[in-house]
Amino acid sequence: MALSRSSKSDKVKKLASELESSTSAIIGTFTGLTASKDFELRKTIRGAGGHYHVLKNKLAARAGEGTKIEAALKGLKGVSSVAFTSGDPVALAKALSTWVKENSEFTFKLGIIDGKVINVKEIGDLATMPGKEELYAKLLFLINSPAQRLATVINATGRDLAVVVNQGVEKGKFAGAAAPATEAAPAVEAPAAEAPAAEAPASEA
Repeated sequence: MALSRSSKSDKVKKLASELESSTSAIIGTFTGLTASKDFELRKTIRGAGGHYHVLKNKLAARAGEGTKIEAALKGLKGVSSVAFTSGDPVALAKALSTWVKENSEFTFKLGIIDGKVINVKEIGDLATMPGKEELYAKLLFLINSPAQRLATVINATGRDLAVVVNQGVEKGKFAGAAAPATEAAPAVEAPAAEAPAAEAPASEA
């Protein structure tokens, strides 16, 4: 059933409003996708923080104008659908790639991340990368670990220093360390005091 001009306009506006904040998208195609599998696909995409639409190619191109995923929606042919997100593109790629491995009815056409169009191979590469949450967790670990160790050392230093000082005093370590300093002066002056004795043989000769 053909859509009226007003219906097309409404669909374009609705899709455009959803695509407006999107930064990444994966375009796919499918054949023989059952209603139950379509439901599973949509559920998978929602779980990754994305949204999903089956597209009419010309309407999609119009709806995508001025958005960050505009380039991916131009010149589409055949049956097309788009999974898009304003969140983590890796999470979306991972979820879709996992689903596609078990459902050959759906295949990828292309993807786009922050305005850069990527091919099918690059979508697969994207799916193997660590996601934002994983990267943030690793970064926080790297930032916090030294700080935690430093805080532990600083807190322990006061206690340990007191213990070491007490042990040193009890064993006379500090008194022993001071003794060489007080005995150093006579050792340096000794040659000067003995100098006349060294000259005595010369006067007897």
